[in-house]
Parts: sequence; C-alpha cells; structure tokens
Amino acid sequence: MPTEPEAPGGRLALEHRTIEVIPDDERHGTPRSQFTLWFGANMQITAIVDGALAVVFGADALWAIIALLIGNVLGGVVMALHSAQGPRLGVPQMISSRAQFGVYGAALPLLMVILMYLGFAATGTVLAGQTVCEMLHIDNTKVGILIFGALTAVVAVLGYRLIHLAGRVATVVGILGLGYLLIRLFTQYDVSAHVGEKGFDAATFLLAVGLGAGWQLTFGPYVADYSRYLPRETSDRATFWSTFSGSVIGSQIAMTLGALTAAVAGDAFLPDQVGFLGDLAGPAFLAFLIYLVIVVGKLTVNCLNAYGGFMSVLTIVTAVNGRSRITQAARVAYILGFTAVSVVIAMAASADFLSNFKNFVLLLLTVFTPWSAINLVDYYVISRERVDIPALYDPDGRYGKWNVTALTCYVLGVAVQIPFLATKLYTGAITKKLDGADISWIVGLLFTAALYYLWARRTANPPAETIRPGGTAAPEVRVEAMSG
Repeated sequence: MPTEPEAPGGRLALEHRTIEVIPDDERHGTPRSQFTLWFGANMQITAIVDGALAVVFGADALWAIIALLIGNVLGGVVMALHSAQGPRLGVPQMISSRAQFGVYGAALPLLMVILMYLGFAATGTVLAGQTVCEMLHIDNTKVGILIFGALTAVVAVLGYRLIHLAGRVATVVGILGLGYLLIRLFTQYDVSAHVGEKGFDAATFLLAVGLGAGWQLTFGPYVADYSRYLPRETSDRATFWSTFSGSVIGSQIAMTLGALTAAVAGDAFLPDQVGFLGDLAGPAFLAFLIYLVIVVGKLTVNCLNAYGGFMSVLTIVTAVNGRSRITQAARVAYILGFTAVSVVIAMAASADFLSNFKNFVLLLLTVFTPWSAINLVDYYVISRERVDIPALYDPDGRYGKWNVTALTCYVLGVAVQIPFLATKLYTGAITKKLDGADISWIVGLLFTAALYYLWARRTANPPAETIRPGGTAAPEVRVEAMSG
C-alpha cells in the first residue's frame, strides 16, 4: 500500500498553522486519512456507553442497533458534508462559519461549542483516568486523570499530523480490541436469549435514533479542521465518503457492542464500564490489552476535543483583535490551558456532578443542529461553494461583523426545539405526549434549514467565484461534484 505524502517536518513536527488559510504548497495527504481518523475516534468506550444507553432507555437490543444505525447514517451525512468543505477552503470549520454569521457573530455558537468540548473532554478524561489506574494498579483515580491529561496535552500540542497518526493506531487496535470483546460476549453469554425479547416501541426507537444522530452531529463544528490540509483538488466525493464511512462504521461497531453488552449484563455494566470490559476480556494480560485499547481510543477523541477547543477559543479571540496568526508559544499556552481546565473539572467531579454535567452537555447539543443547517444550506445551496476567504478575517469585509439573518434563524432554530427536548434537566411538553421520544434535532434541522433558505436567498451576497488570499477571484479546481 503506498504511503501518503507528508508535509515537511515529519509526523512529529510541531504544527505551526492555526486558524489561517493553509497554502496550497503545504497541502498533503489523501482522503484515506479521514477514514482512519474518524474510525479510530469512534471505536472507543464513550461510543460503547452511548449504544448501551439505548437499551437502558428501554429499547430491545435488536431495535436499538437498527435505530442507532439510522441515526448514525443521518447524522453522518451532515457531519461529512461539513468535512467536504475543508479541502476546498483550507480553513477551520468555525472560521468558515463566519461566512454565515459574520466575523463577530460566529462567536455565539462558538461559546456553546467550547462548553461542549470541555464537557466531553472532562468526562472522557475520567473514564480514561480510571482505565490508566486499572492498568497501573493505582488506587487514586486522580493520578490516572493527571497522566491521561498529560498525554492529551502532548499530542494536541504537536497537532494535526500526530492526531492523524493516533487515529491510525486507534483504528488498528480498535478493530482488534472491540472485535475480541464481541467474540468474548458471544462466548460468555447467551446473547440470542437477550435479543428480540421486546417488541417494537416507537418512543425508545426514536430515542435511540437521536443518540446515534446526536453523536455524529457533535463532530460538525470541527470536522473540517482535519480535512483542510488535503490538497485543494481533492474530490469532494472522496472526502465525503471517507469521513462518512469512517465515522459511521466505527461508531456503529462500538454502539452495537454497547447495546448487546447492556442487554446481557443489565445493571452491572453502567456503574463500572471500564471494569466490566476488563472482566469480559478474561485473563489479566488480555484485560491489560483491552485497557490499552480504551486509552488509545479515548486519547484520539480527547485530542480532537482539546485541539477543537483551542481552535474555537482562538477563533473568538482573533475576531476581536483582528489577527489571523499567533506565536507558537501562545498556541501551546492555549492548548495547555484548555487541557488543564478539563482535567480540573474531571478531578473535581463527583459521580452526581459528572452525571449532571453530561446531561448539561447533551442539552447543549441543541445548538449544533441549527448551526449545521445554516452552514450547509448557505455553503451548498445559497453560495454554491463560493466563498470570499479573505473576508472571513475582516469585520469590515463582505460578511461584516454580524449577520442578522443567520443569527435570527439560529436563535429561532434553538427555540423551536425546546418543546421537543427530552433530558433530565428539562422535558418538553410535546415530548411528554410522545412518551419521551426526543425528536428535537429533526425539528431543529428541518425548521432552520427551511427558514434560512427562504430568508438568505434574498439577503445573501456571495462572490461570483471563490476569492482567495491575494485578492483574486479564480474558478475552483474540482475533480467531481457531490451530486455527480
């Protein structure tokens, strides 16, 4: 198998780009890198738990697996459409959203995105910290959290290429580790006796669809951060399918394992997910290897959280100070600061706090569907993939400081979901009539897309062709269209 072209400096070189446009002479790699990154990032314990929750909510394991697949496919389409923007524009995802929201206006959804990153980084660090303690036979979970936090900081600081390397490693160990656990599950338990016990239930089925879709939608605000280094002539279709297949297949395997495990184990799994999987592995040596698989998988996705959180903070800061680049020292400081905050939250979290914080994070997911709808409708339908890239960094440029159309649609898109929410913090009136089925993300996506399209087609002012740094407008180099 041929190796991918690498950027100068090698895989372990410190990344020197942040939110600025990636020049063509620094573009490298193939869409295959997107498959391994997102496959590896999804083959991890939090996805296993996500799949288990579908059964805990009351769904039969068989119907839960089908529903999770539907949700992963629907959410994966949205997520992969964001990824396809990366090679074309060469800028981070949330920088490109300035074309819809304005240079300052893009900060509104970014604040919620940063809270999500912190929440997922903290909860992931707790699980990984427990795993490190199991591996090293340490009684103090906080020590394991500190060790894992340090690993996350190192990989995130080194940046793009090492994160992709972690994804490739996670792909291999994930296939081996989770495949082994599936085999052990079928040999140690009578799985068939726990599948198909319950009939179809619409409410729990829709809840499981929401779990799968919500999982994929959370990647939307930063998925293009990892495709922006691909050469500009990279096929839209290749980028889309590599990202989509990696994320959907990886998450579905992990969630299927989770659903089946929850079905056969009952209440024994959720209180101690790490310990249960270690016991399922069998002998101590094999348990150690499974713990290593968990750590590698969590390291990959936690680095995505730390890297994405840093990029989001920087996007807000540079919108105010007008800069598009920062020093290496500042870059390292931002990443270390973000990682440190997530570690502090993880160490301070009691069991109750962690549960409540995860519910708070799930509530924050309502902000991503309207953002995705606006970004995708504008990019693919209104602007037809034509972007004034220098204006993304200029508050006085084409996109201005604030875009009233997008911001209004965004707020209304969040508000319209409230009656359909189903969380421990709040359950909407319509959701109660649907027996607890959460369809808020469907409502938010469709409503916001329709409203923004009808409004923005009268107010948007896209360039005739994509304008790149240097002030020139030039036709895009395209291999094939997404609809071809």
